[in-house]
Formats: sequence, C-alpha cells, structure tokens
Amino acid sequence: MSFEVHVDASHAEVETVLYQTQAGQKRIDIIYRPGTNNLDADAMSPMPKIMIEKDQQTQIPTESFNASNCEDIKKRFLVVTIIGTILTIAQISNIVYQVKVNYKEDFKFQEPLNYVDGRFGPVEDLLFKKASEKARREGLPCIFVSANSGAWIGLAEEIKHLFKVAWYDPSDIEKGFKFLYLTPVDFKKVSAMNSVHAELIEDEGEPRYKIIDIIGREEGLGVENLRGSGLIAGESSIDYSEIVTINLVTCRAIGIGAYLVRLGQRTIQVENSHIILTGAGALNKVLGKEVYTSNNQLGGIQIMYSNGVTHDVTTDDFDGVYKIIQWLSYMPKCKGSPLPILETGDPIDREVEFVPTKAPYDPRWMLNGRQNPGIATFWFSEIKNCWQKGFFDHKSFHEILQPWAQTVVTGRARLGGIPVGVICVETRTVEMTIPVDPANLDSETKVIQQAGQVWFPDSAYKTAQAVRDFNREELPLMIFANWRGFSGGMKDMHDQVLKFGSYIVDALTEYNQPIMIYIPPYAELRGGAWVVVDPTINPTHMEMYADELSRGGVLEPEGRVEIKFRRKDLEKTMQRLDKSCIQIVEKLTSPQLNPDEKAELQKRLAARQEKLLPMYHQVAIQFADLHDTPGRMEEMGVITDILKWHSSREFFYWHLKRRLLERQLKRKMKPVTHNVGEGELNSMLHGWFVEDRGTVNAYMWEDDKAMVQWLTEQIREDSMDNAVSDNIRCLQREHVLQQVRSLIQDNPEVAMDSIVHITQHMTPSQRSEVTRILANMDT
Repeated sequence: MSFEVHVDASHAEVETVLYQTQAGQKRIDIIYRPGTNNLDADAMSPMPKIMIEKDQQTQIPTESFNASNCEDIKKRFLVVTIIGTILTIAQISNIVYQVKVNYKEDFKFQEPLNYVDGRFGPVEDLLFKKASEKARREGLPCIFVSANSGAWIGLAEEIKHLFKVAWYDPSDIEKGFKFLYLTPVDFKKVSAMNSVHAELIEDEGEPRYKIIDIIGREEGLGVENLRGSGLIAGESSIDYSEIVTINLVTCRAIGIGAYLVRLGQRTIQVENSHIILTGAGALNKVLGKEVYTSNNQLGGIQIMYSNGVTHDVTTDDFDGVYKIIQWLSYMPKCKGSPLPILETGDPIDREVEFVPTKAPYDPRWMLNGRQNPGIATFWFSEIKNCWQKGFFDHKSFHEILQPWAQTVVTGRARLGGIPVGVICVETRTVEMTIPVDPANLDSETKVIQQAGQVWFPDSAYKTAQAVRDFNREELPLMIFANWRGFSGGMKDMHDQVLKFGSYIVDALTEYNQPIMIYIPPYAELRGGAWVVVDPTINPTHMEMYADELSRGGVLEPEGRVEIKFRRKDLEKTMQRLDKSCIQIVEKLTSPQLNPDEKAELQKRLAARQEKLLPMYHQVAIQFADLHDTPGRMEEMGVITDILKWHSSREFFYWHLKRRLLERQLKRKMKPVTHNVGEGELNSMLHGWFVEDRGTVNAYMWEDDKAMVQWLTEQIREDSMDNAVSDNIRCLQREHVLQQVRSLIQDNPEVAMDSIVHITQHMTPSQRSEVTRILANMDT
C-alpha cells in the first residue's frame, strides 16, 4: 500500500513503514512529493464532481516529523488499523466523499467544508440524503464532519441589478416608497427565466411592472432550503436509529448543522470550534447591546462538553479523525456483523488487582486500573507490579461524556478483546457548575454539590443516553451497579428526575445485546435504583450478579431500623438479652414492691437502657443488614450468582463469550422456528448438547468455558461433527414442509397443480418413488 503527501521539499522521497495488523504485518509506502496542494478530490471521490479551486484546497502541514513513529502516522496520515483493515483517509475539501477501506467495505463520510462557505442548499441536502440512504442500505457507519454555516441564504442577483423604486416624491425620498418595479425592457430580459412575478400597471405616466414575488433564476434562495434542512434532519434521525452515526465538529456547526450534530448523537468537537443556533453578532442585535463576545462563548466546548451534546473533545482535526476511528474499532464493520474481537496481551485469567473500598474512590481505577500507590516508578524502567490492573483489558477503557453528569461514568472498553459498553458509578461527591448568562443581569455562577452513588436528573438521562447509544452500536453492556437510589428532593423532582429515570427502563427494554449487571465489592443497589435495572425488564438479555461483599435491598439498614426496629423494639431486645435488664425486669414483676421501690427500679432500668441504646442500635443495623446479603438475593432468585471480585474478570469473559456464540446460533435458528420463545431455544440447544456429548457430560452445560469450546466447534463451517447444523437443517426441512402443508390446506383447489409442478422438478427416480408411495396409499 502506498499514498502520497505533498510537502515542502526539493525532491521526491519514499519512506517505508511496517504496521502490524490482525491480518499480519502491512507495508506502507509514504511518498513525499514537492508541492503544497493535497490529493485531487475529484480523483478520490465517486460522488458527483464539484470543482475545487486551488485556493480552496487544504494545505498539508510542512513541519518535519518522524514517519516511523506510529502516533505520527495515525495523526498526520490517519493510517490506522481496524480489525486487520488499513484505512487511508485523504484530507479533502469537497462536500461528500467516501473513505476507501482496503480489503473491506466502505463507510460513508459526509463533509460540508469549504464549498459555498459550508452552507446547505437543495443540492447539498439531496446529496446528504443520498449518502444517508446508501449508508443505511449497506448498514455502514455514517460519519458527518461538520464545518458549516447553516441553511443557504440568497438573493436573485439577476433582479438585484435591475429593479427600480417608485417613490412617493422623487424629490424627497424620506416620504417613503410605493413599490419596487421593473421597466418593460428589464422585465423582458428576465421574464423567460420565471425569476419574478409582476403586475403591469400605469404609474407616473409610464408602464411599469410592479414586482409581486421574486422567485429567482436559481433554486436555493430561501424557504426551500429550510424544507431541505427538515429533510436531512429527518435523515439524521433515521440514521441514528438504524446505523452507527458519528459527528466531528471541526470548525463550526450553525443552525441546521447544529441540529444534525445533535441528531447524530455521538459528537467529537475540536477545541476551537462551536455548535450554535444563532451567532453572537445576531443575538447582540436582538438584545440591543454587546453582550456576547464570540460564538465560542455560546457553543464552545465549555458549554457543549459540559451539557452532554459533545461526547469527547480533541485538540485538532487530525486527532478528531483518529478519535472517530478509535470509536469505530469497538463497533461491527456494518450492521449485523460480528463484533471486532481483537487479540489482547492482557491475560483473561489474571486477577483483578485493584479492589474497591468502602471509602469513596475513583471508579475509573476499577475499570482501567491505577498506579500502585505503594510502589515508586522510574522513567527508565517499569517495575513489576507498579500498575494495579483493573477489570478490563489494560488501558482499553475510553470514557465519553466525562464532564456532564459526573455521578455516572460511561465509555467503551474491551474484556479479553471483546468490545463492551460500560456504565459505572461515581462514589465521590462531585460539583456541577451552572455558568452565568451575560444576557441576564440577575444570573450568577452556581456550583451545586452532587453526592456519589445517587442518580440525579442529569446522570439518569446520561445513563439512558449511553444505553441507547451502545444498543445501536450492537455492543454488549456491562453495568457496575452501585446506586443508593434517585435524588427525590423538590428541585430534582422539578428537574424531571422521574422522567429521566423512566428513560433508563425504556432504553433497557429495547436492548438487543447481552447486558451484565454486577454489584461490585462494598457496593449497594437499593430502592428505585434496583427497579430500573432489574433483569425482569428485559429477561432475554439481562442478567444480574452480586459480589460476596455487596448489598441490595429496599432501604439502607439505618432506614429500615428507623421504620421496623424502633426504640420500643430495641428495649424489648435489651430486656431479652442483657442480664442486668433481665434482673431488673424480674424484680419489677414482684407483687411485694412498694411504689418507691418500683420507681427506683424503673429509674435504674431506664438508665441501663439509655446506656445500652447506642450499642443495640448497631446490633439492629447489623440485623437489618443481614437481610440484604448476596446469599438472600440468590435465595430469592433476584440474582443469577454470587461472584468473587478477584476472579470476576475471567468469569464474565467466558460467560459473555458464551452468550455471544449462543446468540449467533439462535440467529440461525429463529428463521426456521417461528413463534418459539427464548426459553425453548435454550432448551433446544441444551438437548443438542446432551445429544452430541452424551448424558455423562451433561453437567458441562453449566461450564461457560467448556460451552464456548463446544459452541465454537458448532459454528465453524469446516467442522466435520456439527450437531447444531444438522439439527438446524432438520428444523429447516420441517419448517418448509409445514409451510407447504399450510398453503395446501388453506388453498385445496391448487393441490393438484402443486403436485404437477413439484414433480416436474424431480428426477426420474424421485418420480418413480412418488408413484410407488401414492400406489401404496391407495391399498
């Protein structure tokens, strides 16, 4: 493979770089040629040709760099690896082009940049629509690179230089004008173009064509652009629902461009770009004073990254495209394709070294690991065990939506090379900053504290948004559940925490991939937080597991004690267990006590109980806590199993891989097993496994690792002993026969014609066999 880069050089040079991919080592020849212009856009693009002037072409940076450096290749030339595929992306300034992918399919890349200032007119809208339709038809990711100025605004230039003004008093134009008009000579010039609707009148002693409507010779001057904007807005919404959509805001996204970015959801924003509906200058005119100083003040990363519109930010366009490809590396190459499972150097059977604590901690340590706080590191070497490894493959977790709704952490990671969506919980108290609005003199910056392990309106919405995104990316989902509940104060109820919490249920109900919910060590899942992630929401795909040190229940132990183990219950417990209290109570029951002695004993009992109260309150809390243990959860059937944290990585890898393989087989089974539920499909697979491996090995059905090996053999096309394929063929045969029977039973008048048609497609030996069978039926 080779590609060219134009640089400031006196002669051409070639540098060869070896790049490791899953398919093996690839050779890349980078050809340096003298000059400054980039590759010709027309030569690269299969789309309608749009002429690009020399001064519109993008300039390649001329700074020197080491091409053998892998990061420089990724950033400067955007040559990266996705599942053994090398993508080459040329930095081109035309409207839409297609990124070429060697050995694999293409994906659509939409980019309104320098042409007509990046504005959307009818032609651009139609091209956008066609590109979106092609991406959906082929199931390819649709990537929108935004650097636009909204809908196109124009004037009829052919009328602009011809129209005249009918003044009330030509000698005093301050009295105003009556109308705009064209002279008969000028009207004749434009009448054939249908550029204007005019009425012939007599005014000031001469014929004049009073202008009623200006149509314009060219399409795309006004409201038709808004119709086109509505068209592509709808296309973007459909794209998000059906395929993977990613946006890169490289410069600006204004008006319809801003809506397209939001409708595509997954957005990467370059640091000096902005996403706005109306420019700062226009707003200042509406407000009548200079309030906003720049467009970045309205829609820069400090606004859009903090409110969840932008998922991630980059320093420049190169890093932005690299980030796109990094995201794509977690997703199937097209809709319905297998997940890109990559080889990893991180052993799947290793222990999870970082252990969550009762004290607040950074949840990213649990996912990605952290520097071991007890071991020093040096720049010249890597000391063994200096890094405490987390749950996922080493440094494979990439966070999205980081500054928005920080009580929830979301991102993508790999587990033994398997890409997964990740949702976990911040355990520390975080701050949410509401910026001051310069247009409102009464507003001021507000800093709001948000407690960890609690769903607030913004974090509930963030959770639902992440679930919807991962579902459309066809990723399995790992949820590390550690919520004490929803924030139900007056402000949060006003801010619609109830609505956004219900969005989580909606998103999980629609999820079509495996969902693994795990309550990690010292975590708790309680109240409404349990309700919105309970596996009964989507029993086909959801499973819940709990660590042996976790807890789950309706209320925390303190709250349960406050309601169900009150002061009178504590006193009864003291009188049952404490020796001193028992003796005092026995004396109080004596009928020989006089009033003074009884009062003294009651005083002593009250003093003793007051002294014991703090300790017995702790006893009551422990008693209540024992109702929330993983053992009781498992006994009640609300979780699937109890796990140990240090070995949970290996367990989830094999279990998730098994679920993915089972899903792959069930996809083959479903077309020939109509109206068969998930439970019946599982029973079929179990029966086939026992049939293939024998009753003596039936216990291995519960062993995920053994089942992965068996399922892998069954999926292989070249497998000699494939019990599943044989049974699926039998199901398919029975399915076809059932369809034929149903058709003939519903339409008996075509039975004879059907038999004749079928026999015409038989061999002579088959027809003889049919004749014999029919003859035997008569006897």
